[in-house]
Amino acid sequence: MPDDKLKSQDLLIYRFASPIIRFLRNVNLGSKLLFLATMIALIWANSPFAQSYFDLWNTDITLNIGSFVLSDTLGHWINDGLMVLFFFVIGLEIKRELLVGELSTFKKASLPLFAALGGIVFPALIYTFFNWQGPGAHGWGIPMATDIAFALGFLILLGDRIPLNLKVFLLALAIVDDLGAIMVIALFYTETIDINSLMIAILVLISSVFLNVRGVRSIFPYALLGIFLWVEFLQSGVHATIAGVLLAFTIPARANITSREFKIKSHEVLQTFSDREFKFMCTDEDQHQVIYDLKRYISKFETPLQKLEEKLHPLAVIFIIPLFALANAGISFAGMEAQNMLHPITLGIVGGLVVGKQLGIFLFSWLGVKMGFAFLPEGIGWWQIYGVSCLAGIGFTMSLFITNLAFINPEFIELAKIGILFASFISAVWGVVVLVKYSKS
Repeated sequence: MPDDKLKSQDLLIYRFASPIIRFLRNVNLGSKLLFLATMIALIWANSPFAQSYFDLWNTDITLNIGSFVLSDTLGHWINDGLMVLFFFVIGLEIKRELLVGELSTFKKASLPLFAALGGIVFPALIYTFFNWQGPGAHGWGIPMATDIAFALGFLILLGDRIPLNLKVFLLALAIVDDLGAIMVIALFYTETIDINSLMIAILVLISSVFLNVRGVRSIFPYALLGIFLWVEFLQSGVHATIAGVLLAFTIPARANITSREFKIKSHEVLQTFSDREFKFMCTDEDQHQVIYDLKRYISKFETPLQKLEEKLHPLAVIFIIPLFALANAGISFAGMEAQNMLHPITLGIVGGLVVGKQLGIFLFSWLGVKMGFAFLPEGIGWWQIYGVSCLAGIGFTMSLFITNLAFINPEFIELAKIGILFASFISAVWGVVVLVKYSKS
């Protein structure tokens, strides 16, 4: 009997934590593919075939529908097109966390909020210190972001010595961090605004909100509006990836029936399912009707937000992010000089990610707890918070993304990439060392 009770409790815990566990599994695979894509990009960009690497991403691709024409390089299609889906998934995650997750109450959200605030402010200040009024001043947003796939990937690699609460804290921290990065992109890395396109985009967004209010739960209308929203944002001057986040906030996230109603209705439907067997597949119309009715109640119980996040999150972390890394992480080290590491842009990024992240996150977390506004998760100590603060200095994906928005000069872009790679490597190694030393085996 005690064993049965223990198994039952374990099952309940697993069911409660299963969305987080599934998320971490996807991130684990995604981080491995991200690392592999980064290595391929670096090796390719420094091989005898280096020119083919750069030529590939500079290949022009044109979409022509009647008089409507969109033309850009393959690299820009990835950065401004596919990455919209990645930001859409981030938007879904943020909305879910705000409604029912780790950001749904002040008590849950307080520590990640304080930590993320410090992790945003300190890196920007340190970067600005090195680049005050210099040619690289516009890059202050580069060291602000944390790469959730890499950072969580390193935590997962440490196995059972890292408690689930610490992984959840880093996940919540990274989500708030991403929200801050999105706001920075929208407010400070926006080109000249085309008012007409922006107004059309706002009307499209309002239409999506209207569908939500009217109870439309089919995904297709939101997807169609999302395409129009992306095009109008692309032409408005506001970075197109913001369209993905805004659209995600309009996706329905409320179940149409309660758990009790779902249980009663599904039970009633299943009671009418005949015992007639089949050899290869079900062809009985009555059985098919039961299946259809059951799907209808499942659809009412499972929200569109949950469906989209479950389907798109693996696509984002397993395909889109590694492809983005493959297209953007290739740095040619030919002709590189040691003085490049001493350039203000490189120093600012390394200082911001390595020093700014760990100092800002740890200090603001400590202040939040000491002032009584935030609370340490159960079973988590300050050394573990410090270790996570170090891992948060892995700014890879989002930092590379903001680099492409901050700079036009190819030399500045290369210097920024050097700083991002070097800082992310230091942050990963130091974070793992701290967590291994001060976490239970």
